Amino acid sequence: MTTKIERRLKIKTRIRGKVSGTAERPRMTVFRSNKQIYVQLVDDLTGKTLAAASSRGMEAAPKKEQAAKVGEAIAKKAQEAGITTVVFDRNGYLYHGRVKELADAARNGGLKF
Repeated sequence: MTTKIERRLKIKTRIRGKVSGTAERPRMTVFRSNKQIYVQLVDDLTGKTLAAASSRGMEAAPKKEQAAKVGEAIAKKAQEAGITTVVFDRNGYLYHGRVKELADAARNGGLKF
């Protein structure tokens, strides 16, 4: 019997085999903990993070609203860095709830993926 973490890591490995980011089209990867949500734009060719945003330090709000604010923040930082298109890496999480809210807010902020 596999645990939730093992299942997510198996899905994550399968996704990472197909998804890779470049400088022109970086990988937008999401990590969510029980309290916070983090997102990074990563250039996998050089192994560098081009931009990052998280919900740490934000005022207390429902988790979905925090995720939406993080999505808006990463879209703004990406535009400042000259990035318009990304490859979305949900990191093994279901495209549902906070992950979906973050992605929708990033799209509304101007990112294409």
